[in-house]
Amino acid sequence: MKRQQPQISEDKILEASWELLGEEGIEKFSMRRLADRLGIQAPSLYWYFKSKQDLYQRLANHVSKIILQEFHSEGDWKEQLAGLAVTIRSVLSRYPCSTQLMMMTLPHEPDIIRFTNRMLLCVESTPLEQEQKMQVVITLVNYVYYFVLDAYQHERNVSAIIKDQGAPPGDGMIRLLDAMSEKEAGLFRRMFTNGLFNIMGTDVAFEFGLKLILLGIEEVIKEQEK
Repeated sequence: MKRQQPQISEDKILEASWELLGEEGIEKFSMRRLADRLGIQAPSLYWYFKSKQDLYQRLANHVSKIILQEFHSEGDWKEQLAGLAVTIRSVLSRYPCSTQLMMMTLPHEPDIIRFTNRMLLCVESTPLEQEQKMQVVITLVNYVYYFVLDAYQHERNVSAIIKDQGAPPGDGMIRLLDAMSEKEAGLFRRMFTNGLFNIMGTDVAFEFGLKLILLGIEEVIKEQEK
């Protein structure tokens, strides 16, 4: 007797996957938990996805598609790379655990390939060698990925401390720093008490880091043109 395909769509599975990732993080994500959320048996998911890794690939492909839709290329290579970085950060920040998914998957999906190709096109007009152009793209993407991932993890860490201790980690940090000598933590203490660490994860911090990368690329181009 021929088995009947379960009555659930791929879009519903992807939507439920994003919800589950947002609530529990990628560490607790499993096909069984996803099936429970959808009200089906776990084997039914394999009608649509061969494995959890296959599902991750499709989720990463979806993120790549959104980035391509929202990115509008204008200006010279620096303006294009800056606009691309801002777009990637914006999209990744809206889809829970999307940074981890992008880092855990291979470019074996059509929109991931289109996304990578679009990044390379941003620097195609520069006099850099092909290997250098690839390195530019890798460096830029790694910067954005880490920035988003760091902000995400920091928020989770603070939430965990508040849950365990009933208060933000600031007071504990002050007590720890007061117990350390000037040589050990003087500069760190001054930066912390002046609120400089509060810029971490902000637009200002992101834009400054991006500026450093773009100026570095520009300097390499100037050196090669001498």
